[in-house]
Amino acid sequence: MVRIRTVILLALVCCGLASALEPDEILIITNKNHAESGRIARYYCRKRGVPTKNILALSLGAKLNDTISRDDYEKQLAEPIRKRLLAPELLGTIRCLLTTYGVPIKAAGRGPLRNQGSKLKELNESIEQEQKKIEQFKQDGLTDSVGYKQSSRRIGHLQFQIALINGKETNASVDSELSMVLFEDYHLYRWQPNMLRNDVLGLSFRTLMVSRLDGPDARIVTGLIDKAIEAEKTGLKGIACVDSRGIMKKDVYGRYDQSLRDLAILTRLQTEIPVKEERTAKLFAPDSCPQTAIYCGWYSLKKYIDAFDFVNGAIGYHIASFEAVNLRDPNSSQWCPSMLRDGIAATLGAVSEPYLHSFPEPRAFFAELYQGRCLVETYYHTKPFNSWQLLLIGDPLYKPFKKNPGNI
Repeated sequence: MVRIRTVILLALVCCGLASALEPDEILIITNKNHAESGRIARYYCRKRGVPTKNILALSLGAKLNDTISRDDYEKQLAEPIRKRLLAPELLGTIRCLLTTYGVPIKAAGRGPLRNQGSKLKELNESIEQEQKKIEQFKQDGLTDSVGYKQSSRRIGHLQFQIALINGKETNASVDSELSMVLFEDYHLYRWQPNMLRNDVLGLSFRTLMVSRLDGPDARIVTGLIDKAIEAEKTGLKGIACVDSRGIMKKDVYGRYDQSLRDLAILTRLQTEIPVKEERTAKLFAPDSCPQTAIYCGWYSLKKYIDAFDFVNGAIGYHIASFEAVNLRDPNSSQWCPSMLRDGIAATLGAVSEPYLHSFPEPRAFFAELYQGRCLVETYYHTKPFNSWQLLLIGDPLYKPFKKNPGNI
């Protein structure tokens, strides 16, 4: 861990504060047992000027596995990546990892902690005691009392400890876990805060940005690179399709729905892209969104509605759970693989239940893009959590508004 701290300090000196990501700051992770994985990596190096020495080929099996066990994740992915990051030729220079087709997508949960039977018994007994107190408060009509609220909080804390011991919700996307590969031990339970979020000074240099070149087949994957580069030449052109639901409640659902409406306003003010909105619980109808350059909306769980004719370089995401679970399935109806089949160049989604508040808020995400920032920086400046369920699909260097950034 001392050497990891050395890497962190050198990263600050070598990479500078808040500088734009450069090709030689990307380490590409491939599966050496899968030919397409290496071919995609070499193609990306040629197209984007990434040094070929920045390709790390790992033995991850000839089969195209979506999931890797927690032990194999540590041995086959995390440990060799750390070792490579500590190598003299790359020491302190890498800010972004790029995983490729052939590298597992999901890291399984770690399972229960050992020798915790007596602790679990103690925790469950404590919960029973607090539940008895709560029942008494209810009988006495004291549900607004301090004691009732304290017992409720204690139960929540005790349940958290039980979940931690049992290994509940310790699975994650491989990419989200890899963003913390330079961190020392941290709790594998749900999420960890993304230290790069809103970090304009670049001080959270232990966190690595991670993007993925992946999808239903290798042809689609190389197309992500070509479409991004083509769109950068002229600037992203087309229409923006924003699908909110008219939610006015002051809760997390209302906040995200308002963010979608704010995105529509922002796009009109800061770009020359026309905006088409759907502000009801309905979705855009099939074939109703020609020349789509930007899409963001919700909510159709694992049921893609083909409303879009995506232009080269199109970018967007559907806010719903499980939309990247079967990322490589050419017949999947989930939004991520379906949009990739239809021609979108960059998207994001969840490999398991992420909970709504884990998504980048739409207005914040696209505001970063409109400023001329690249895809992976945009994602890490606006996503709330790491060691969790989301992953980013697309060329990390892609700048859809490179030519005409908005004045935000």
